Amino acid sequence: MKTFLDLENWNRKEHFLFFKQMDEPFFGVTVNVDCTNAYANAKKLNSSFFIYYLHKTLVAINTIEPFRYRIADDQIQIHDSIGGSATIGREDGTFGFSLIEYNSDFKIFEQIALTEIERIQNTTGLFTRTFDEDNVIHFSAIPWINFTSLSHARSYSFPDSCPKVSFGKMMVSETGKRSMSMSVHVHHGLMDAMHVGQFVDYFQELMNS
Repeated sequence: MKTFLDLENWNRKEHFLFFKQMDEPFFGVTVNVDCTNAYANAKKLNSSFFIYYLHKTLVAINTIEPFRYRIADDQIQIHDSIGGSATIGREDGTFGFSLIEYNSDFKIFEQIALTEIERIQNTTGLFTRTFDEDNVIHFSAIPWINFTSLSHARSYSFPDSCPKVSFGKMMVSETGKRSMSMSVHVHHGLMDAMHVGQFVDYFQELMNS
């Protein structure tokens, strides 16, 4: 069942119409995330740190409602659940786009992610499956670079309102503190910097727990 936002009574209707017409309606920020506790927790669980922070990302995404909005023609659809389309690397240096469905239970999510990662790593090409819905975020890890800003390849003629979240190289200080850069790009017609700030704060809270 699809749910649509009541656009006529939405206090951001004018904002939506204004930014929707732009050639580049996305804006992005880059922040530094403390991942000391999260890394330790992943190791205690004997889990992949990548899957661990992908799960925390999706928990925060699904909690902050505007991150579940997607533009459908001239309407805004509200998805019940948002999964992750993460870029998964292969031994030959290529990568493929995955579809990792969200589950609030980490152990269930971990098995979903491991199965999809194995499938991607045993295929070739960029698109190894269809993407029938846009209830995903575009997710990537760039573990070779401690970036301070990031841009994305985009086709302006292709309708796209999916948030894009990327993580950089994990850095370790002399005191043992671990941190990573995180880039968040979102459609300005659907949300503002306030909502991105809410997402970043809640994500850091989850990483600290």
